[in-house]
Amino acid sequence: MNDRHPPVRAVYEDRVAVVTLASENPLNPLADDLVDALVAELRRIDADPAIRATVLTGSSKAFAAGADVKAMAPLDYAAAFRQDVIGRNWDAIRAHRKPLIAAVRGYALGGGCELAMLCDVVIAAEDARFGQPEVVLGIVPGAGGTQRLPRAVGKSLAMQMCLTGTSISAADALAAGLVSQVVPTDRLLAEATRLARSMAAHSLPVLLAIKEAVNRSFESSLSEGLLFERRQFHAGFALKDQKEGIAAFRERRDPAFADE
Repeated sequence: MNDRHPPVRAVYEDRVAVVTLASENPLNPLADDLVDALVAELRRIDADPAIRATVLTGSSKAFAAGADVKAMAPLDYAAAFRQDVIGRNWDAIRAHRKPLIAAVRGYALGGGCELAMLCDVVIAAEDARFGQPEVVLGIVPGAGGTQRLPRAVGKSLAMQMCLTGTSISAADALAAGLVSQVVPTDRLLAEATRLARSMAAHSLPVLLAIKEAVNRSFESSLSEGLLFERRQFHAGFALKDQKEGIAAFRERRDPAFADE
């Protein structure tokens, strides 16, 4: 890592962190130093009680245009397995507990698309493109492209993207359900930050519980998921913030949540 050019930059303000992937290469290849720095930053955010939501963004050219192919080239199976390539740090991103919004401009390809899908909400600039081009390199997606993408866009489009390596536009990604909104390129970060602040206005324990419950829906049956949700709902009655939220609603005022 070049200390004069850290691969990840972060700014904390108004209960929101804005984390920028900032490789010296504007395509933001997902080299180990960049992903390690991202994981370290997300862990700091999880540990900081003043931060309630995070925006993750990239350069004007790319959110991230894929894996570090140069670093992958010399690996054989034994080395990839021994080093737990992808697994050793990507699982930590999945474990991030607070709301995480991907603000995607330019290319989100391969690992970049998979990184966006690890986030809770994806907002795209009009110039964004999403794809899983690993097949062109003779490899299989390794960070969720064959698993999260079908859940987001359905089997047919996911198969098309993974088997051909072709990318889709921001408008197509919106129509398919991969992103929640498309905004003018020059408004991307402002809109993503605005959304993060709207989340950060709420109780942190409730934000964590909602994220956990929604993610559980992808890992369990409907009946198990509903039971988990109901227990989270019941647990909320132990929170001071729940009492404050109900009191504020009845008194027609804004709540003052204490994260308790």
